[in-house]
Amino acid sequence: MRRDLANPRLLRVLNERRLLDQLHEHGPASRADLAKSTGLSKPTVSAALAGLAEDGLVHLVGEVSGRPGPVSSLYDVNAASTHVAGIDIGRDWIRVAVADLRGAFAGRTDGRNTARTSAELAELVGELAGAAAREAEVEWRSITCAVVGSPGVYDPVRGGLDFAPNLPGPPDLADRLHAALGVDLVIENDINLAAVGEHVHGAGRGKANFALVSIGTGVGMGIVINGELYVGARGAAGEVSYIPAAEEPPTSVPAAYDGDPFTHGATEAATSAPGVVRAARAAGLELETAREVFAAAAEGNAAARSVVEAEGRRIGGLLVAVAAVLDPEVIVLSGGVGRNLDLLGASVERRIAELGPLRPRVVASALGDSGVLLGAVAHAKSRAWDLIFDARKH
Repeated sequence: MRRDLANPRLLRVLNERRLLDQLHEHGPASRADLAKSTGLSKPTVSAALAGLAEDGLVHLVGEVSGRPGPVSSLYDVNAASTHVAGIDIGRDWIRVAVADLRGAFAGRTDGRNTARTSAELAELVGELAGAAAREAEVEWRSITCAVVGSPGVYDPVRGGLDFAPNLPGPPDLADRLHAALGVDLVIENDINLAAVGEHVHGAGRGKANFALVSIGTGVGMGIVINGELYVGARGAAGEVSYIPAAEEPPTSVPAAYDGDPFTHGATEAATSAPGVVRAARAAGLELETAREVFAAAAEGNAAARSVVEAEGRRIGGLLVAVAAVLDPEVIVLSGGVGRNLDLLGASVERRIAELGPLRPRVVASALGDSGVLLGAVAHAKSRAWDLIFDARKH
């Protein structure tokens, strides 16, 4: 017999985890139902439920009558016993949600990102986190785990963020976030978390293989393979902003976009929201944002429609490259630009048809501006379960 399986404490924790996983996935159940579904004996189920109830992780939620035998008590996960947090740091907005163990939001706060330095950004995140916790009526310090979605790739060895030109420097944001938040903290790429959110709540639900391509302030991709997030050897899988763009090679990236073609990448420089605005101004439109460009196109402005047509063609070319490498069941478009598939769809489809036989299915995300936040909460919830049971082993 394996030594760890001979450890009574470990066996108890494994049994508790099995029961909680069953309740979490399927909802309230009686002792008899849990014994049947998990294969554990009724005495083992009773002992495990007693321990979980004593620590507040499960509670009675009702009774079942009207069937042979005595009235049965119904147990369920006490989702409010533990809270987690998701944090979405974007160039323009910061969003924080506090959620229970089932992922239901108990408090959410969104605020403009006005920070000019990493110190200001960490302080602002801390303030918004505190506000979300107050709305949820919990102490921030009681949060079991917080997951931050940020542009770039986090290097846990160096403690820095790579490929994050849209965030203020110096590159010490990770350390400052750890200090400002003071709870168990995980930093992940925001687009990867958006893919997690899409897998749990959106168009990627039930899909084993799909890709989420986000086009907004920046350009990025999250990849799910065999039902699991794929990040590559160094976490940089999906950095499609650096795919060469035929229409605008790196040497011609305009100085207005920070000058350095290696900072943003050719595809991001041409296809992101700032690229759409530059194209609109080159077409004679005095518009300030990509949102305004798409609104003008929707109203029938010919110049704006031409800009949107060109943007759709760039996106179509990018999606063919994605399909050629990944062959996903579906590609989900998100981000402030990507979600405009009602206006972009025709030109995207035409460009895909021009480039060969690959015909990826393309849909717009329906999660709005909550995709990263939902993915961060889902990740935090999963980590919280692990932390809870790791603690129960000792």
